[in-house]
Amino acid sequence: MKALQYTGSLPGYAATMALGRISRAACWGPLSCLKLRDVPEPSIPGPDWAVVKTRLAGICGSDLHLVMQETSPAASAFTSFPFTIGHENVGVLVEAGEGVGPDLTPGRRVVVDPLLPCTTRGIDPPCPSCRAGNYAVCENTTCGTLAPGMLIGSCRDTGGTWSPLFLAHKTQLFTVPDSVSDAAAVLTEPLAVALHAVMTSAPGGVPGEVPPEGATLVIGGGVIGLGVLASLRFLGDRSRVIALVRHEHQAGLARQFGADEVVMAGSGWEDTLAGTLGARLLKPVVGRRVPTTGANRVFECAGSRSALDTALRFAAPGGEVVLVGLAAAPPGIDWSHVWRKELRIQGAFCYGWEEVVGRRERTFDTALRMLSSGMFELEKLVTHRFRLEDYRKALRILTDKGSSRAVKAVFVFD
Repeated sequence: MKALQYTGSLPGYAATMALGRISRAACWGPLSCLKLRDVPEPSIPGPDWAVVKTRLAGICGSDLHLVMQETSPAASAFTSFPFTIGHENVGVLVEAGEGVGPDLTPGRRVVVDPLLPCTTRGIDPPCPSCRAGNYAVCENTTCGTLAPGMLIGSCRDTGGTWSPLFLAHKTQLFTVPDSVSDAAAVLTEPLAVALHAVMTSAPGGVPGEVPPEGATLVIGGGVIGLGVLASLRFLGDRSRVIALVRHEHQAGLARQFGADEVVMAGSGWEDTLAGTLGARLLKPVVGRRVPTTGANRVFECAGSRSALDTALRFAAPGGEVVLVGLAAAPPGIDWSHVWRKELRIQGAFCYGWEEVVGRRERTFDTALRMLSSGMFELEKLVTHRFRLEDYRKALRILTDKGSSRAVKAVFVFD
């Protein structure tokens, strides 16, 4: 079968770093680490494993960071090369081991939690993070019966969703309700990221809550930023929510998914945002202007240097900055804002178990419940579909969202 893999070769890495500065196309060109190649079909390694046939596979922002080689080199310590890229998914079970369970039989439509914590690796007893349900920060993602990889899409043994078939452990499988379309189901994973980010923030002392009189700023109008907006409203957040987005089509979606106000990142945006937050902008001797106040809570969902800089500058004194999109290593950030304003910095990576309205459940269950509610038409975020062979066209379109008006692109498998 054909799979889109990342080789991790040093010559490919060096070539992309050099040529990528001249042309983005070099990041997916013949000299890059990205290769469409023939790989063997997977077979289940034990009774608790299943083979999933991919129906839709999302192209995530972190996948783009990987292809563009903007991901921190530190992440390579938790991967095994070559690996098939892709972790956002909806598919059908085609083979299940006898330990998978009677409700998960071949033909069942599923989504897969891509994390590979202790249980999937045959490690018992599990690490303290896994015992607490914080699978995203498992301490053993390079150990056990699987090759290193924090999740499918970075582990050579499981495969990834940018291929027709991949492996999943029984603890990773979630049945998709009949009322949820494939286009909505493929958003389960990024929606779980957004829900976890909201539920782990605690600027008012209570996880997931901001005082009603406070303001929440969401930076980024991609799927994660829009998912954060929708999650805030689904979970009953009552703060004034402001979205800072780059493109006009993102502005319309931000309003639909719960933003009270939308600021466009064009000419004069800093003055507009400062006015919205009731802040004055002070001019230093050199450098960007400094707001006197800002939002109680800021979600950085773009993963860029400018987005992180904006998050730190426009957070209110004593506020919280939640890093959702930051998978890269942006240079030139002024961290004095953290010191001067006594900000709290909260990382939000993936998902696990959550406390939701007095009950404890997997984040994927919360996301599927949200999709089933019909509260938001999230499937409209899937704007572009491609065959796997057309991956160069897909990547080109996703790196020019202003012209293409792309939100979520997916690979489609028959």
